[in-house]
Amino acid sequence: MTDPAPVAPVEAERLRILIAPDPVLRRKTRPVVAADATTVRDLIPRMLATMYAAPGIGLAAPQIGLGLRLAVIDLQRDDRREPIVLINPEIVAASAEVETREEGCLSLPDQYADVTRPRAVTVRFEGQDGLRRTIEAEGLMARCLQHEIDHLDGVLFIDRISSLRRNMILRRLAKAQREKAQA
Repeated sequence: MTDPAPVAPVEAERLRILIAPDPVLRRKTRPVVAADATTVRDLIPRMLATMYAAPGIGLAAPQIGLGLRLAVIDLQRDDRREPIVLINPEIVAASAEVETREEGCLSLPDQYADVTRPRAVTVRFEGQDGLRRTIEAEGLMARCLQHEIDHLDGVLFIDRISSLRRNMILRRLAKAQREKAQA
């Protein structure tokens, strides 16, 4: 259920990842339409290269400043790259059973928190080839799908934790960004 990248993503130009509290990260994205085909085709290898270099296991278009309903995921199990390109993804089913696991985000570097989410989801999306697909996932893949689709809806993982914990993370992130700017 993977879509091969059209070019080697490692060789593609990398993009700048936006850092919270950038307002672009809070905006809902618009669906990808046929007129976006060239943009999306050119963007996918760059998104993959950016995600792999970060390193991360998922990256959504808002994280690189674009308001398109597009994300890439690769859990890189057994050190094998098997990227999945999600165009216009939507969660069509979620399990009642939940699990709590630590999450992080490339837009909140070095910040982590325990987040409770459905253990399994079914996601419908379009692949790079334009065909509609469905993926049923559980565990880490389900969590990653939910995390990236949240980005497409303007939601960050810190929105799913207590306000006290969220504020602590945002203060730590702001402090780290100030220190980085001064270095």
